[in-house]
Amino acid sequence: MAEQHKEESVLEKISDKLHGRGGGSSSSSSDSDDERSSATAAVKAKIYRLFGREKPVHSVLGGGKPADLFLWRNKRISGGVLAGATAIWLLFEVMDYHLLTLLCHCLILTLAILFLWSNATTFINKSPPNIPEVKIPEDLAVNVARSLRYEINRGLATLREIGQGHDLKKFLIVIAGLWILSVLGSCCNFLTLFYIAFMVLYTVPVLYEKYEDKVDAFGEKAMVELKKYYAIFNEKCLSKIPKGPSKDKKLH
Repeated sequence: MAEQHKEESVLEKISDKLHGRGGGSSSSSSDSDDERSSATAAVKAKIYRLFGREKPVHSVLGGGKPADLFLWRNKRISGGVLAGATAIWLLFEVMDYHLLTLLCHCLILTLAILFLWSNATTFINKSPPNIPEVKIPEDLAVNVARSLRYEINRGLATLREIGQGHDLKKFLIVIAGLWILSVLGSCCNFLTLFYIAFMVLYTVPVLYEKYEDKVDAFGEKAMVELKKYYAIFNEKCLSKIPKGPSKDKKLH
């Protein structure tokens, strides 16, 4: 009997050790999984995104149908819009067509077709064309006006802040942007400039989404170099320029 008890105790110890090792291995595997997930999360957090972007390109563009249009989710619709914009640019720039003339000709053609069709139905015993009643909704007009008002007020506030001399960096950025626009305006007219901006919006986002990792890596290197040059320029030039009185001093 004593020998049987000893054998049972030995077997229980062996099974406990085996179960303990199994539990340790399972816990170690779960710990390793947690470490891997945390490591991948840390790597994803360390990945540089252009302009500090944290969302996908589709969300940055506002999502919905406009983002689908710019990212060529539906190639037929995007191609049709691109063809229409190109046709308008060719009409006004290459063929020297004027906007008022085009609108008048389109209205003349449309009204003539509808007028003749409405009068011809009495002779051919067919129903006249159903012309829908088109109205601009009041809510839509109010929302557009509010959005324009908000953007204009924000632009005026930014210009006022820059004019008061509080932010030298913002001042230099705005001056550089206006100078670039003036150079582009002297090279081409407004319609061509608008068409160029449209083509940029139609090509750059989809190309960036396709080659996102390569562009972000290159952008990270470029930002490091720009920060170095800006630090040198700030130390040698910008720091020596006297700044205007701050807001706190004006309040006191």
